[in-house]
Amino acid sequence: MTEPEKTNDLKKGIYRHFKGNRYELIDIARNSENQEEYVVYRALYGERGLWIRPLAMFDETIERDGKRVKRFAWLGEAD
Repeated sequence: MTEPEKTNDLKKGIYRHFKGNRYELIDIARNSENQEEYVVYRALYGERGLWIRPLAMFDETIERDGKRVKRFAWLGEAD
């Protein structure tokens, strides 16, 4: 059985959340029950917690102060 193809083009690296904090996208994971893709990412501040979020939510465009912005904007590769 082959692994399902990833349905996104998110790059690993550093992202800025629309509220200003920075995160590192570690990888994309798939839920074994429903095949939904999740982003695995680490906060680059505080306790540097490891988090997951549905890929569709991580990659979505939202409205903030009357402007459309990415929830997480790619800044570049991790050091």
